Amino acid sequence: MLTIGQLAAYAGVTVRAVRHYHQVGLLPEPQRDASGYRSYGATDAVALIKIRTLAEAGVPLSQVGDLLEADETTFAAAIREIDGNLRREIARLRTNRKQIAQLSSGDGLLVPPEVAAYLDRLRELGVSERMVEGERDGWILIAARWPDRIGPWMADKWTQLEDPKLVRLYRLLGELMEAGSEDQLEEAADLLAEMLEQAHARGELDHEDEALDDQPFVDLLDGLAVEFDPRGKRLLELLHERGWTGWTKVERVSGR
Repeated sequence: MLTIGQLAAYAGVTVRAVRHYHQVGLLPEPQRDASGYRSYGATDAVALIKIRTLAEAGVPLSQVGDLLEADETTFAAAIREIDGNLRREIARLRTNRKQIAQLSSGDGLLVPPEVAAYLDRLRELGVSERMVEGERDGWILIAARWPDRIGPWMADKWTQLEDPKLVRLYRLLGELMEAGSEDQLEEAADLLAEMLEQAHARGELDHEDEALDDQPFVDLLDGLAVEFDPRGKRLLELLHERGWTGWTKVERVSGR
C-alpha cells in the first residue's frame, strides 16, 4: 500500500493535486487506517495517472470524470470536441499575441496602420502629443464606425498635410491644449475660418459623404472635441462668430 506522498510521486503529480482530485470527486478518497493515514493501492495509482494524462492534454477537469467512464465511441467524440476547443483557443491566443506585439508600436493597437502612420507624421511635424492623442481618439471612433472608409479618408488627410496652414493649425491647437491664451484661440479661429472659406470656394464642403448623414455619430465626434479639452467649446463659439458651425460636418451659419 502507498502513502499519499508515494502515490503522488509514482503518478508524477503533487500531493496538493491528489487532494484537489479528492475534493472535486475525480479520485475516490480511501478510508484512513488505524493510525489515521490514508493508504492507496495500484488501482488508485492507475486512476491518478489517467487523470493526470487527460488534464495535461488540456481536458477540463469538469470533463475528466465523464471521460474516465466513457465507452470508446463517446470518448472519441468528446476528444474531438475538446480538440476543436483547443484549436479555437490557440487561434485566439495567437491573435492576442499579435495585439500585444502591436503595443510596442504606439498607436498601432488602437487604430488602423494608415492612421497610426498619419499620427506619427503629425509628431514629426511638431504637433504636440496632447493634440495627437485627441486626433487619435477621434480616429478610434471613426475606425470602429466606418472601418471600410479609412483608406480613402486617410488619403485625403495626407494630401491636406501638404497645406502649411493646416500644419500651422495643428501646431496651434496643440499649443492651446498645453496652455493656450484667448489670443491664441482667436488666432486659431481666424485661421480655421480662412481655411474653410478657401475649401468652400473649391467646393470641398459640399457634404456628399454618407457618413456625415449619421447625425448622432457626427454629434459624438463633435462632443469628443469638447470633452477632450474644454477650450474646444470656446473655439466652436469663436468659429460660429466667423460664420461657421460644426466641427465634423462644417457648415455656414444660417443667414451668413
